[in-house]
Amino acid sequence: MHPWLNRLRNLGRPSPPRLSAIFISPAAGKSMIPIESVFALQGQGLEGDRYSLQRGYWKVTEACEVTLISEHDLRHALRRGISNQELRAGIHRRNLVISGLRTEDLRNRDFYIGEQAVFRYHRPRPPCGYLDQVERPGLARSLGKHSGVCIQVIREGEIRIGDPLRPV
Repeated sequence: MHPWLNRLRNLGRPSPPRLSAIFISPAAGKSMIPIESVFALQGQGLEGDRYSLQRGYWKVTEACEVTLISEHDLRHALRRGISNQELRAGIHRRNLVISGLRTEDLRNRDFYIGEQAVFRYHRPRPPCGYLDQVERPGLARSLGKHSGVCIQVIREGEIRIGDPLRPV
């Protein structure tokens, strides 16, 4: 069967949920680094990221193990003055970007990313003025209520760009 026939069959169907980007930062205020894969550490976050290293801006009570935002959320930010180039560079300062699913669809759920790693929705992650200080003025307002969520690592495992998301 020709590949274009499969594409024709899938026209109009939503894409399955996938991990489309991974970002980490070694410390508070440092640039986000796009990476292809990372190990998710149970109860800590992503290996090498500021929050798993306890070098994040937020205190332990306010910190997220991992932050996640959907491409759906980022489309809202594009309409409010954030450029595609900025989003690809991780200006949103979220660790994971997913496609094919809205962040609110994860509420009160555990889910796999890849084969082994299991995550749990924890809470919304509203933008704050710190984003404006670290990245650029007006960013928090551009993200608005579409600024992602905090998730917890329930089971360790490596995750890679392109990995599917599925419920536990």
